[in-house]
Amino acid sequence: MIKSRQQSAAGIGEKGMKVFSRLILSLGMLGFFGHVSAEQVLSYGPGIQLQQAKRVAEVAAREAKRQNLRVAVAIVDTAGHLVYFEKADDTQTASVEVAIAKARSASNFRRPTKVFEDAVVGGRTSILGLPGAVPVEGGVPIVLNDRIIGAIGISGASSVEDGVIAAAAVSAI
Repeated sequence: MIKSRQQSAAGIGEKGMKVFSRLILSLGMLGFFGHVSAEQVLSYGPGIQLQQAKRVAEVAAREAKRQNLRVAVAIVDTAGHLVYFEKADDTQTASVEVAIAKARSASNFRRPTKVFEDAVVGGRTSILGLPGAVPVEGGVPIVLNDRIIGAIGISGASSVEDGVIAAAAVSAI
């Protein structure tokens, strides 16, 4: 039987690796649950105003253009209702609905959609059963004075690029 370098170096067999993997996964899930606990989730504030939404979207569009990416930008209020939307010319059609869904997910669940993506990647597929939860990076709550006032959803590039654009945009508030 040939052992991998990792197993040989650690001095543990296949059974030990399985136990170790389960331990790491369990600790990761504890980190996930800790991250989404009610004590750490911000409360809602007044909904985002149109001019604030336009300013956030402008930053997102500028960042996407700087990266030479064509994206759709959706801004929703605390109830998940669309406040502002724009898309670059030649953005893929599906990105319209995806951007809105990401924004709604981030607002309704009061956390970035990346949290759901990480949970699914980590094996917590039950997340897929949550109505409205979008497990793809690119949706981020918009926070003002430690209160969520809405969220942004970006779609059209890779999910990582969407997340970078969304993070840059929320810094405008």
